[in-house]
Amino acid sequence: MIKIEIDKGSGFCFGVVTAIHKAEEELAKGETLYCLGDIVHNNREVERLKAMGLITINHEEFKRLKNVKVLLRAHGEPPETYETARKNNIEIIDATCPVVLQLQKRIKQSFLNGEPQDKQIVIYGKNGHAEVLGLVGQTDRKAIVIEKAEEARLLDFNKSIRLFSQTTKSLDEFQEIVSYIKEHISPESTFEYYDTICRQVANRMPKLREFASSHDLIFFVSGKKSSNGKILFDECLKVNPNSHLIDGEEDINPALLCNISSIGICGATSTPKWLMEQIYHRIRALINE
Repeated sequence: MIKIEIDKGSGFCFGVVTAIHKAEEELAKGETLYCLGDIVHNNREVERLKAMGLITINHEEFKRLKNVKVLLRAHGEPPETYETARKNNIEIIDATCPVVLQLQKRIKQSFLNGEPQDKQIVIYGKNGHAEVLGLVGQTDRKAIVIEKAEEARLLDFNKSIRLFSQTTKSLDEFQEIVSYIKEHISPESTFEYYDTICRQVANRMPKLREFASSHDLIFFVSGKKSSNGKILFDECLKVNPNSHLIDGEEDINPALLCNISSIGICGATSTPKWLMEQIYHRIRALINE
């Protein structure tokens, strides 16, 4: 009998849970509710909420709306989004994650302290990611975004540096960037860094590695847009090369189910529990065919 287990630590982080709860609460009132961008980087969950009435819009569509309710998702938004809402009489249902909100405030404070031309605000994160756009917006778009440790060499080491991180990035790579800057910063410049990686995300990594290494086969469930999903899936691959990234049950390759004794199902902070359960039942059905 093949053992199939869903990782108890996988699934929505509290920021995403809150955003979805707020959306469901508003939709239950029967009113029209818009969401600025995908509420979560998972198409299945987006489709589920769409069926309940949630209308996903982009920033261009947002600018044209007036006198409506718009939900801001957990990733957060730059100041100009709130300004547009004020001008257009849009009621904001703010579901920005408290961890992201705190980070936005710290970056804004750091940017406003002292002369901006004397320092670089650097954000370790994914260019164009919703959370990063909100963070860069706190600095009048002057912050420098670096995606990988090797990009740190492009910084001006004759200027002071204030380093922050997107909340869902890798703690190890953040430490690499810190070490590189410490080695190269000029004696006349100052370097301050703030580990702003969400511990709920960072703490998943050791547990996920343990889970992935304890099974013959891993199905990692995640939407293709999920930044956090990519990081966590890479962690699975490091300890278990027989790990496979899937978006839904139709991605399951039945050939993988041969000659194994245990299967682990896990996912990103943007992966709904119901989707992992659906995949569990599909695997069980394929084994019993």
